[in-house]
Amino acid sequence: MDELKLRNVHLQPVQNQIRHKTDGLSSSTLVLRRGQPFTILINYDGRPFDPLKDKLVFRIVQVPLSVEVPVSVSGNPSPSQWSAILERSAPDPNAGRTQAVSLFSPASSSVGVYTLHLRVETRGSIKTHVLGQFTLLCNPWCQADSVFLPSEDLRNEYIRNDIGLLFKGSPENIESRPWSFDQYERGVLDICMKLLQLSPQSQADARKDLQNRSNPVYISRVISAMVNCADDKGVLMGNWSGKYSDGVNPCTWSGSADILRQWAATQFSPVKYGQCWVFAAVMCTVMRALGIPTRVVTNFNSAHDTNANMVIEEYYSEKGEKLSIGRDSVWNFHVWVESWMKRPDLDGGYDGWQVLDPTPQEMSAGMYCCGPAAVKAVHEQKVNTPYDVPFVYAEVNADVRTIIIRDGKILATNVDKDRVGALICTKRPGPAMVMQDITAEYKTEMNIMPVMFSSDARSGEGANGRGVRQGVGVSLQLLKAPVVGENLSFIVKITNNMAIPKLLRKHVNAQNKEYNRDPTGTFWEDHDDLKIGPNETVTVKHEISFTEYMLNEAMEDCLVNLAVVIEDVKSQERVLASGEYNISSPALNIQIQNENSVIINTQQVATVTFTNPFNLAVSGDLIVAGSGLLEEKVQMRLTIQPRETMKRPIRFIPWMTGAKMLHAFLELTDRSTVLRGFKTVTVQAA
Repeated sequence: MDELKLRNVHLQPVQNQIRHKTDGLSSSTLVLRRGQPFTILINYDGRPFDPLKDKLVFRIVQVPLSVEVPVSVSGNPSPSQWSAILERSAPDPNAGRTQAVSLFSPASSSVGVYTLHLRVETRGSIKTHVLGQFTLLCNPWCQADSVFLPSEDLRNEYIRNDIGLLFKGSPENIESRPWSFDQYERGVLDICMKLLQLSPQSQADARKDLQNRSNPVYISRVISAMVNCADDKGVLMGNWSGKYSDGVNPCTWSGSADILRQWAATQFSPVKYGQCWVFAAVMCTVMRALGIPTRVVTNFNSAHDTNANMVIEEYYSEKGEKLSIGRDSVWNFHVWVESWMKRPDLDGGYDGWQVLDPTPQEMSAGMYCCGPAAVKAVHEQKVNTPYDVPFVYAEVNADVRTIIIRDGKILATNVDKDRVGALICTKRPGPAMVMQDITAEYKTEMNIMPVMFSSDARSGEGANGRGVRQGVGVSLQLLKAPVVGENLSFIVKITNNMAIPKLLRKHVNAQNKEYNRDPTGTFWEDHDDLKIGPNETVTVKHEISFTEYMLNEAMEDCLVNLAVVIEDVKSQERVLASGEYNISSPALNIQIQNENSVIINTQQVATVTFTNPFNLAVSGDLIVAGSGLLEEKVQMRLTIQPRETMKRPIRFIPWMTGAKMLHAFLELTDRSTVLRGFKTVTVQAA
């Protein structure tokens, strides 16, 4: 009888990837999840396979590591080591004989790219064949995997969903920013693997790195460091200077694929530039691609406590101007990610969501990364828990000490325990593109301040630090959420808490600012004296014209710091109310024809609409993109006259099913403003 002779081996990528829920991921290799069997077909000629005479041995290689896996005739796979079991044999008149073999990887396997070899041993010969490569990911569908997530809805959201919202602005005026995570885009998964392969840990000791890659705690720290380039060959370079002429303004990124592809195409040189939401969104892409459930989180009024004393000090002049003194700061918002994993390195109870922050701020164990910090440890104030729990705890819980000074002398102080971490949020799971408030997961109820559309007086203490009853109270309140092109209207409410009349001086001040630093100089102010009767409340309305605040603003994220200081002329008592408010940009509108019957591989038409609210003509580049909808971005140059309505049709042919997002942005070259809009659509199978 003819000797057994191997013809070919079929890795069955379509069938295996559907079973492993990796279908749609673009890679040069087969893509699998650990802790789950996959089946390959061995086609051969000659006599039937005889397990008593013949031997099949797989060799699974991750240089410099390898493991040999002999094929068993029967039995169950081992949960702790690689195994292979003979499934069935069937003759094929066209392809000789076929033998199916099921390979099983343990749920603790290392994440990475493997090469699969097969050694065929018969009485007459021993031959080794290279079968190809496969990429092995974490498996949140597998109970034995340390990233197991029990809810199918949450797995779909935090692994498979490739669209999302990032939240910016201020808690009083939240802005939703669409983002395309792009994990299904061409080449993205292979690039994500490069972050592991090029890490300092892998370069220093490849064997140890591969062994550690079984642990999502280790993987997450590596990725957190590799998304920034502060101390490695990382993806993104941060820039908060406002000068981006040698790179890309962070505000103009709208998806992760462009960033990751540029990094790979330039021999892994850092991409210019990113800020916190860009770092976080790219990390979310990488973690979802690796199979680790991840979501993007925004912390509004985020403290950066450089000296670790849990107090942020802010200084104001007696006329309400915020001063740049000290290194501590409160960012209007800061964006990080949370990833879901077990924490076997900690005493029980800290599994679940973990904070990871790839924005380079402070070093953690010698590298610019942050986390994983268990959200539960932050909530329980377990500040000695690894990793970086004290830093995250301060970001959401630090006190703000406000000080009014003149010539270096303290005139009044106040400690605000509610301002920092006023709102912590993420996108709600499911098709609705809305916010989910997760503040209670970080903070106890007694520390959570309801988000209110006003800012009350912040001067409940005298200069000696003791709490005292104020003779005068003041609050500041916006009349409506401000939008670019409209005036900024607000009221100052002053209350005399005493049974005697008072003469007061009122100082109102407005400054432009960026979300992560102190304001620049005053661009508008108002000062006057007023008399107030016993126990009387007086309301004063103020309005700042669009021309006044816009001429001084040159950032996408327009923010205004408003402050009012009320001075009792007789007692010299001073009280302060302040708030920082973002100015929203007008939105682009996107409508899709027959949006309830969008079919894969069938041309559809969307219309982008925008009415120019400005008194001048505006020009800019309109860019429309959509992962799974448009193969290439659509770009066109526009000029829109005052009050003119622009309508542009966009034709697209969807090439993936499921929830997808068409998003557009118009960068106005003459107003340093970026206008955005998005539309989600469910693409149906034919």
